Amino acid sequence: MAAIAIYSLKGGVGKTTMAVNLAWCSAMRSSRRTLLWDLDPQAASTYLLPTGKGVKDGAQAIFAKDIDAAKAIRPTGIARLDLIAADASLRGLDQLFHDLAKKKRLAKLLGTVADGYDRVILDCPPGLTETAEQVIRAADLIVVPVVPSPLSARAFADLAAHLDRKGPAVPLLPVHVMVDRRRKLHAQAIAENPGWPVIPMASIVEAMSVRRAPVGQFAASTAPAKAFDGLWSAIERQLAR
Repeated sequence: MAAIAIYSLKGGVGKTTMAVNLAWCSAMRSSRRTLLWDLDPQAASTYLLPTGKGVKDGAQAIFAKDIDAAKAIRPTGIARLDLIAADASLRGLDQLFHDLAKKKRLAKLLGTVADGYDRVILDCPPGLTETAEQVIRAADLIVVPVVPSPLSARAFADLAAHLDRKGPAVPLLPVHVMVDRRRKLHAQAIAENPGWPVIPMASIVEAMSVRRAPVGQFAASTAPAKAFDGLWSAIERQLAR
């Protein structure tokens, strides 16, 4: 099993959009047994992939050992794709991790579900928090959405520097997102980082919140769907190395 974290220091960069679409690509394009774990108290991934079931305010209880992680897994209705839902209780997760003083709690929980899955996608909240540190220790790869803007680029540089200071670092895969090549700033950013995958800005991506489904499920021939397919292929190549 490989754990892929979708994470950024900055909010509003499309982490959930990327997490849901990559989880779909893993399950449908690569036929991987895939688990999407929503770690964000906003629960956007949980909203986009409704399961019809859940444990009310039980998301944090998994980390406190009150609920077995495996028992919180729900099928999404998409073949080979399951979900561990988020809820508002995760607002206290950073404090819980601090109180537990167990630096690899998330990694150990991932180990308890490892036999059932080939890939786990972690939809992470923004910021350099206790939850983020748990993710950094648990992930095999961190995919970082980067909007072509100075603030987003700065956030990525800060993350890379933080990981360098920590010693042997988990690999990072930066991805330019919300890209409009007609904009000079966007075109310049892409030219400066030609090896980064690119996800275009498109209204069809915004339609996910209405359809409550990944782009590939309802608009497979569109540029964003193909871009997510290509990004997933890049992730699989990275994991193979």
